[in-house]
Order: sequence, then structure tokens, then C-alpha cells
Amino acid sequence: MSNPTTLAGLTLPNPVLVASGCGGTGRELTPYLGEDGLAGLGGFVTRSISLDPRPGARQPRVVETPSGLLHAEGANPGLEPFLATELPWLVRSGTRVIVSITGRTLGEHAELARLLGRAPGLSAIEVGVSGEPFHAASLVAAVVRDLPRGLPVLAKLRPDLLRVVETARAVLEAGAAAVVLADAQAAALPDGRPAGLSGPAIRPVALRCVTEVCAALPDAQVVGAGGITTAADARSFLDAGAVAVQLGTALLHDPTTAARIAAELT
Repeated sequence: MSNPTTLAGLTLPNPVLVASGCGGTGRELTPYLGEDGLAGLGGFVTRSISLDPRPGARQPRVVETPSGLLHAEGANPGLEPFLATELPWLVRSGTRVIVSITGRTLGEHAELARLLGRAPGLSAIEVGVSGEPFHAASLVAAVVRDLPRGLPVLAKLRPDLLRVVETARAVLEAGAAAVVLADAQAAALPDGRPAGLSGPAIRPVALRCVTEVCAALPDAQVVGAGGITTAADARSFLDAGAVAVQLGTALLHDPTTAARIAAELT
């Protein structure tokens, strides 16, 4: 399983990463990854971590659709328990640990970055951004400002076809080392509560975002994400200019998908 790639200054053994929220704490996924475990993948993005614990949306928070999954906000233990238990285990696993962070304000994001910057073994931070390019850039700048030099930030963007290039340019100029295209599409659960739509339904949209950003910003490092379930899907994103891909919904159906695609890409 050797197909090294470089992402945001990090050398990864292959271009396949686990997307945020789709690999549990890492322990749940490891039995399905072969003898190398998480270390055999390109990297592991944690579930999104906030300063304080969050119980998550009420059930049901995941609903299957004909071509994807609807999912509401999930639970997380908060930063302190995460630093005490999940992060040390992930670092010991040998994988490249990318911590996804979430906050309600710029200040919360900055505080998360400041505290995580002291944690040993961290490879990068991922932050989801949406809205106007100016606000997305302000959020990335707040995170970058409080991190140690050399710890890269990945900005994960919603699949906004109208302004995706503009937003990607803004967050890169604000200090992001790479952009992840794309995050879940804004949607609603059957009872009307807000949710994200992921899976094959958004793959063509995510691929178009990758294609447009790579064409307009040829020096940008782009990670493709959105409904990738086969090696052919992954290759389409890599052929469009992405340097790596993230797998999410596919792992919920078949947790062996990440190891299988990584092997098939070699």
C-alpha cells in the first residue's frame, strides 16, 4: 500500500483519508483496515471537536436517502476529554491525525486552535467554512493566527458552485494550506430539522467544485470529497487535480472501503 503523496507539507503514504465524523474515534474502524490499521491510510480526520461537550442532535440524526445520507450534528466529548483519550490513542496508532474543529464564534475557533497547538502528535487542523468569502477567510485567519508555525490548516468548503473559486482563493490567502471540496450539501431531515446531505448524490457537484478550483487556482492544494465509493471515483477526483481524497459515507456502508481503495490506487 505505497502511493505516497504530499498534502500541506505532510508526506502521506497514500492519498486516501478518512473524512471527519465517519471513522468514529478511530478504534471502531481499525479492525477493517488490515495489519497496518489506521497507519496504512493517508490520514484520519477526527469528528468535529468543540470546546465544550455537545450531545448532538436528537434522534434520528442519520437518515438514508436513495443516493446518500442525511445527517444532523453529531455528539462530541469536548476538547478536554478528547485531548485526554482520543488524541493520544490516534497518535499512537501511527496515522496522520487531522483534528476537525467546530465553534460558534471566531473566538471559540481561535481558542481551540491555541489549545490544540500545544498538543503533541497533531499533523493538521481542519475547519469547516461556509457563507461569504470574507467571513470564511476571517474564520481561517483566526485559526491560523493562534497555531504554531508549520501546523497546517485545511479549510473544508460547502459545495457552492457560484462562489467556490472565490471562497477557495479567500481562505488560501488567509493562510489555509489546502482546501477540502466539498463538505455536505445543506439539506433537511424529513421532519424539517437542518441536516447535511452526503454520499453519491453530491459526488458530481463536488467533482465540479474540484475541477473549477484546480483550473482557476493551479497552485492550490485540493482534497476531493463527496460520495467516493470506488477507486474509479477516487481517480476522477485525482485526475481533476486533487492531491488526496476523503472517504465518508461509504465507510458507514462498508468500513473496508478505505483500505480497499488505497490498495487499488497503488
